Amino acid sequence: MPGLLLLILAYLLLPKQTVEARLFILVLGFILIRDAMTPLGFWKLGAAGQTVWLRFPDDGWLLVTLGVMSLILTFGIVLANKRLLNLLFWCGKGRTASAIAGLLGALVVVVPCALIYSFIDMEARGGAVPAYVLLPLLFMALAGNFMEEVLFRGYLQGYFERISGPLKAALISAILFASGHIFLALTVTDIGAPILIFTLYEGIVCAYVRMKYGILPSTLTHGLAIFTLSSGLI
Repeated sequence: MPGLLLLILAYLLLPKQTVEARLFILVLGFILIRDAMTPLGFWKLGAAGQTVWLRFPDDGWLLVTLGVMSLILTFGIVLANKRLLNLLFWCGKGRTASAIAGLLGALVVVVPCALIYSFIDMEARGGAVPAYVLLPLLFMALAGNFMEEVLFRGYLQGYFERISGPLKAALISAILFASGHIFLALTVTDIGAPILIFTLYEGIVCAYVRMKYGILPSTLTHGLAIFTLSSGLI
């Protein structure tokens, strides 16, 4: 908490025209909050067969609450940073094509993990998930990862697109996204490389979807992938 208060104070004191420092504090604040929630039991992470598995609490109300809080915080960030709205590419002109791209992106992320999971007993990768928690889990996965998409694929990728071009910006976004999981992989947990490999791969897919179709489709990719991997459906 003291660290977050320091970040908030620094953020409030920044000159309005400062972009890079503002983005840095937003991303760092997100990473600190996420990593602080991990040991509190808001989710469980592990590795089996050199791939990551994850599970969330079997508490639908908690999942809905987390999702709602994430949405409120995300919209608060967007409204408080109106000067940065030009960095946010929400959705392509073809809404149907954009939605399909988001769904296909999730499939690309999930399939390699599903193939590995098929050789590993479910109890070794988090266990079964009750059916009653699936809808709250879906909501939380989409709402919770919306913030991550706004920060990494929205602000960061949008910023780097202006100075390095779309493809390079997508790659930078993916690498920074994976880098944002270093403490989670090596300090908060001892899972190590599987988290970094998975997040780099997922980051590349999400960054490509965002480059072509926007933040909302990349949120579909990210959220549906996390839902599928944490739902016990595969």
